[in-house]
Amino acid sequence: MAFLLHSPLCLLIAQLVVIIVTARVLGLAARKIHQPLVIAEVVAGILLGPSLLGLVAPDVKAALFPAASLGILGMLSQVGLLLFMFLVGLEMDLGLLRGRGHTSVIISHTSIVVPFALGAVLALYIYPTLMPEGVAFSSFTLFMGVAMSITAFPVLARILTERRLLRTKVGAVTITCAAVDDVTAWCILAFVVSIVRATALTEAVVTTVLAIAYTLGMLLVVRPFLARLAARGTGREGLTQNVVAVTFVLLFLSAWATELIGIHALFGAFLMGAIIPRDAGFARVLAEKLEDIVVIVLLPTFFALSGLRTHIGLLNTPEHWVQCLLIIMVACLGKFGGSYVAARWTGLGWRESAALGILMNTRGLMELIVLNIGLELGVISPTLFTMMVLMALVTTFMTTPILQVVYPPELLAQELVDPPQADLRATLPEGFSVLMCVAFDRSGPGMAQLAGALVGKQTAADRLYGLQLQRPAERTSTLLEDGDDAESPGALEPLLARGRDHGLNVRPLSFVSGEPARDICSVAEVKDVDLILLGWHKTLFGQALLGGTVHDVMKDARADVAVLVSRDLAAVRRVLVPFCGSPHDEVAVRLARRMAFAVGAEVTILRIRFRNADAPRVDAFLAHMAADRVKVVEAVDDGNKAVDLVVTAAEGQDLVVLGADPLSPDQIMTRCPTSFLVVHHHERREPAQRRPRPLTEPQAHAVVSA
Repeated sequence: MAFLLHSPLCLLIAQLVVIIVTARVLGLAARKIHQPLVIAEVVAGILLGPSLLGLVAPDVKAALFPAASLGILGMLSQVGLLLFMFLVGLEMDLGLLRGRGHTSVIISHTSIVVPFALGAVLALYIYPTLMPEGVAFSSFTLFMGVAMSITAFPVLARILTERRLLRTKVGAVTITCAAVDDVTAWCILAFVVSIVRATALTEAVVTTVLAIAYTLGMLLVVRPFLARLAARGTGREGLTQNVVAVTFVLLFLSAWATELIGIHALFGAFLMGAIIPRDAGFARVLAEKLEDIVVIVLLPTFFALSGLRTHIGLLNTPEHWVQCLLIIMVACLGKFGGSYVAARWTGLGWRESAALGILMNTRGLMELIVLNIGLELGVISPTLFTMMVLMALVTTFMTTPILQVVYPPELLAQELVDPPQADLRATLPEGFSVLMCVAFDRSGPGMAQLAGALVGKQTAADRLYGLQLQRPAERTSTLLEDGDDAESPGALEPLLARGRDHGLNVRPLSFVSGEPARDICSVAEVKDVDLILLGWHKTLFGQALLGGTVHDVMKDARADVAVLVSRDLAAVRRVLVPFCGSPHDEVAVRLARRMAFAVGAEVTILRIRFRNADAPRVDAFLAHMAADRVKVVEAVDDGNKAVDLVVTAAEGQDLVVLGADPLSPDQIMTRCPTSFLVVHHHERREPAQRRPRPLTEPQAHAVVSA
């Protein structure tokens, strides 16, 4: 180990590799339990510190993170923090306040005042044992108040986006409150830092005057200059390198100025980002240039450094753990309680108020930044630092699971897919409804062709939906962009275009989803569809037809599910239905019968009788079908030849409609050149007031004649 780390550069490279790999691996685990990446990065830092690595492998920890190397790592993390705070300022769009200023200001300021006051009261209890020697009680109290008041704006934006709450009422109010909260909290922190650093009253007054002058200069001089710079330097190819260079020079000068003034360099970086003009995509382009290197490389070094400073072994007495628990309780009571009461007072419902309080209680990375400032200034002890880091972890970790209880996916899906249309649905006559889930644009034409074959000439009772679920954006800079861009049809365009060619009215639905299977099932339930239609695409590993998302939808959906393997499906004139008598086969026959009624398709039912078994009954499903549109072909499987029988019978057919069981769809897919549809039946339990919807003979004739 020592040989591999023989030079400072080799050591730094090894540290970066270990830090990034650990953070990313834990990030994958965090995604599985619906936690933001910051949770994994904080835990990764703690695991690499004395709390775990130093405990189980002290020699490895000493070789990988020797004390002499922490200075270089610390400087690198400080540069990363400066750039990150600049990004936070870029994402802080104060235009969010338009139309929501009164409500947001009341809620955000209440969510600062209440936890600040509770933090000050808590300081009275813990200062005898946790306040470092030589620190003024006033400085300790002020810092505890600020530390309790922080909300993590970047983490909050990501949680809102991944939970699809950003474009809802509660999401809009929450992100606005968080923006106001962050600006206010950082101003208070700058004041507290100046008080802590000042050695006399006159020095504090000078720091305050210089801070005000600096802020005015940034707003009145630097901001107009940046606006002109952005207007002249933004061309068709994006920002020129000179414009980017000037911007970064101003960023570092701003951070340098605030550090000299005495209110910390991070405040200068934050304000510089906040005043960057957002016209012509200036702020967005800057964020895109910076974000990956900051988030993937530089920020994890800060988390590792925080982990090296977090020593859970310092909490070695029952009193310490009681104090830690009390800190967590006070933090939750202040943020959640203050936000909830203020939200209710401004007229929000209990569910929206509770969700807002839970979200505002998220602290994440911003809390760690504040805590590291406090530790560097000597305002808090290493023991208290560890307690506060645990508080930040707990309050961030609890956000997503509690939010899921307050805002369950089914309720959220109902809000996202326009409840007024859902209410109108009850007044329409019974029809056939299909939810077509499109992941890639090449799936759309085949789905539209099949939907047209199922409904024929669409009536007001036939409802067709095209659903596109988009993965959450990895870059935070894209989360708060205009919702019109985030929810553009994209892959739905070919589906909609082919639908218009067939005279179909397909209603597009599109939103961000981190759990596509669950969201498909939720939308299908809200829209009360008869059939969920999925496309199939070759996976990176393996070729299982009914695996992954398809399997999860079939397992959880409360509607019949069909998977279309389209091989340039241009028409549905001849349909083959292998029939073995299973419930899935029965649904396949019903769908084929719809195609016969709707577009006059010729249906061939391949009735397969297994050896030593009776032939499956199919007569009941052929009622009201014209004899010239359906024929039943008998076949006997006398030894695992069912797949061969289906492949042979599929020759000359346009579409094979196959039940998901008992035949093997995977084997048929690899051998059958024809487009085919695999159908999975769900036993729907109809409410008492809902009538069954069999396709009667008069309906059939009406469709055929049309």
